[in-house]
Amino acid sequence: MGNRLTRIYTRTGDQGSTGLSDGSRIDKDHPRIEAIGDIDELNSVLGLLLSHDLPKDIRHSLSEIQQTLFDIGGELSMPEACTLGSEPVIQLEQQLEMYNAILTPLREFILPGSTEASARCHLARAVCRRAERRVVALGRTERVNEHVLAYLNRLSDLLFVLSRVLTRLVNGREIYWRSPKLRG
Repeated sequence: MGNRLTRIYTRTGDQGSTGLSDGSRIDKDHPRIEAIGDIDELNSVLGLLLSHDLPKDIRHSLSEIQQTLFDIGGELSMPEACTLGSEPVIQLEQQLEMYNAILTPLREFILPGSTEASARCHLARAVCRRAERRVVALGRTERVNEHVLAYLNRLSDLLFVLSRVLTRLVNGREIYWRSPKLRG
């Protein structure tokens, strides 16, 4: 592989537009760029989560997810591209089933917190949900790969389950939401 980025700044975006992989330019606030930006933010939040001491299986899973998110960002930067298939979605579903099987059934909604790693996982879940909403918005005006939407939907579910797993691994206590009637 040659040098892909020989110059970091180009000044081509100084007027509020950015280039796509096909060479076209669009405004930096275009729904496509908003979606790509949220995917990038999600990948960064996962990197922050990976800075924690995590079990090898979870670390491997999150690292693979980062790779797929980068692929999704690349796909979104190519209008009309459809490169992500169903296999990554199936892999997330398998992980969901595996991790959820070791958890107790939910008694109530869970609030983010408990442990720092668990809270970061919840943050990643929230950013993932936003990225999913941005891709849905893009899909209202342009074609979007259905597997990208399914992947983001499953990923937010997996991140919720992983937040619970991370709490359980350190014998932490989940923080349950209480109805207003039960508070104070």
